[in-house]
Amino acid sequence: MTGLYYEEFEVGQTIEHGKRRTVSESDNQQFCDMTMNQQPLHLDADFAADTQFGERLVNGLYTMSLAVGVSIPDTTDGTIVANLSYDDVEHPNPVFHGDTIRAQSTVTDKRETSDGERGVVTMHVEAFAVNRDEDGTEGDGETLVCEFDRTVLSLKKENQ
Repeated sequence: MTGLYYEEFEVGQTIEHGKRRTVSESDNQQFCDMTMNQQPLHLDADFAADTQFGERLVNGLYTMSLAVGVSIPDTTDGTIVANLSYDDVEHPNPVFHGDTIRAQSTVTDKRETSDGERGVVTMHVEAFAVNRDEDGTEGDGETLVCEFDRTVLSLKKENQ
């Protein structure tokens, strides 16, 4: 178990997640297949070539799911009761095949449950395409590609 218990979260704390993933064409194709999303902007190179992006985009829900997945070892692995909500999801920039994604979570709120047995923690999660500048070109920077608030019901250490 590597996740944090309720008492270990601090409002204002930013957790940089060490795991990263380079998104492949296969990742995007499989996610679209599993979720039955056949949007041609994700799957059809000819269609996507004629859009403002000029190439296929990675499914935004995959990007969000990936951000959650890479955050779990550092936040809620083995210490969560449930995910309660995902709110205020935004995709300010696209993700392309070959982009490497990293994420960070900032604790924005926490409170004990009414019975005092567990805690509710809200984190603002941000996902970035690394080595891509704001203008979309390859560079040394990173571009914000997804952000959202994740609220979880967390175990308390003192009750374990």
